[in-house]
Amino acid sequence: MMTALLELRSISKRFGAVQALQDVDLTLRSGEIHALAGENGAGKSTLMNIIDGILRPDSGEIVLEGQSVTIRSPREAQRLGIGLVHQEIALCPDITIYENIWMAHQQRGFLLPHKTLREKAQQVMNRLAPIPVSKKVSELSLSQQQLVEIAKALTLDCRLLILDEPTAALTEPEAQTLFTIVRQLRDQGITVVYISHRMAEIFALCQHITILRDGRTVHSAPLNSMTPDEVITRLVGRELSQLYPDKRPSHRAAPLLEVRSLSDSQRFYDINFELYPGEILGIGGLMGAGRSEIAQGVCALQPVTHGTVRIKGQPATLKNYAASIQHHMVYLSEDRKDAGLFLAMPIDWNISALDVRAISHRGLTLSPSRERVQAEALAYQVKLKRGKLSDPVSSLSGGNQQKVALARVLSVHPEIIFLDEPTRGVDVSAKAEIYQILAQLAHNGVGLVVISSELPELIGLCDRIIVIHEGHITGEVTGDAMTEENLMRLAAGIPPEVEAL
Repeated sequence: MMTALLELRSISKRFGAVQALQDVDLTLRSGEIHALAGENGAGKSTLMNIIDGILRPDSGEIVLEGQSVTIRSPREAQRLGIGLVHQEIALCPDITIYENIWMAHQQRGFLLPHKTLREKAQQVMNRLAPIPVSKKVSELSLSQQQLVEIAKALTLDCRLLILDEPTAALTEPEAQTLFTIVRQLRDQGITVVYISHRMAEIFALCQHITILRDGRTVHSAPLNSMTPDEVITRLVGRELSQLYPDKRPSHRAAPLLEVRSLSDSQRFYDINFELYPGEILGIGGLMGAGRSEIAQGVCALQPVTHGTVRIKGQPATLKNYAASIQHHMVYLSEDRKDAGLFLAMPIDWNISALDVRAISHRGLTLSPSRERVQAEALAYQVKLKRGKLSDPVSSLSGGNQQKVALARVLSVHPEIIFLDEPTRGVDVSAKAEIYQILAQLAHNGVGLVVISSELPELIGLCDRIIVIHEGHITGEVTGDAMTEENLMRLAAGIPPEVEAL
């Protein structure tokens, strides 16, 4: 038996009327990768913030190597050898990567010449990806920023490293590199807490799992004693017999959307596809292949240099995103924190933000009553779990924040919706709810385009999938041909009829 590094005993935490944690127990042993699982709102982040000193428990005890400790701040957690990589990226965009990496050390009085800091940061960064650390964070993609967050933690000389949804924004090769590093840390005796909604990652990487539900510990056991279905049942408190809705027979009408020879001459080239009423079209491919850029180009969020877009058979000259919305075509961003929501603003404000004229008096003054009626209706439609509509979006769990983002695009009554990673960072129960919402939209004749890095999601949800490789469409799959193997081959640029070498 490995010795216990950290024990949480009967930890409770309340926020006003909400009991976030109730008598939670957690034992973390030296040199193990320990999965922490639970639905959005189950209390995982609250528990990790207590370990990291961001929050103080109302009651309970924290025991580190047999000694009771009080962790009053993240700085004190670092002194005790605890590091936390948050799911939400918290970097300073206007300074360099290496300055971000060493910021925590500067707070601890760690002063070295910039050249030395740059060289040491580059050595750490190279373990994850060969990104020049002299670049500003604002120049990086979302996945590269996530790698910088992980690099920050690797410099802290942790005994306990907490990773909260670390692969949510990573490409598959980046994720595999991270897994290798995590296993190396385990072999060095470092304890890793791994928080993820992805069952495949949990079972491939972790030795033990603790499951939270409604702020309580409901199960803790070695992973080799459980199956993924058993974990899901304990997560949601019931059997989830069908994650994906049934697919309906396709009845091809005239296309809602036709994209011809679309290109931005940098990230995607000669893109051609159609979208039909009531269809869920998937776009697959590796992250960085150009999937999001294609959607943004169609919706006029990014400039294009060639090609045409036709909506309901008519040419659509879209000079900006406002014109796209006027044509009832919308885009749901993959990055709900920076591009999808105003986290500090109330829920109802976020829902109405896409078209404030719809809740105004003659387009001149806003009507609070109209805004409230609209927000109530859409919150009900997306099954939003919330308090008051005047509460800030930041008060919601990740899954419910995503539902607010979905409600916002639905506020303009779209006929064509591009959904970029619509269930990223969302628990399995909320995923099932979102899938049912999308299926109902398709049933009502809305055309949906789903961009996803999760192959089971594309296969289970979509009627047809096109795959992107290095900015080009490499193929389309339907029916029984929608397998993970075929999608991966196309994503790698290998046509289905060509045998892999």
